[in-house]
Amino acid sequence: MVPTLLGIALGIWIDKRFPSPYSWTLMLLFVGIVLGCWNAWYWIQREQQR
Repeated sequence: MVPTLLGIALGIWIDKRFPSPYSWTLMLLFVGIVLGCWNAWYWIQREQQR
């Protein structure tokens, strides 16, 4: 959840500072979701090895 929220916050900040035809908020939201899923998968794999 933390990477997703950080991605959204950073995306909103970039969108306000540097207007562009692309939505940084949506792009960084996607990146945050991917990082969060990867982190959860890594944690589950590590716990299964114990």
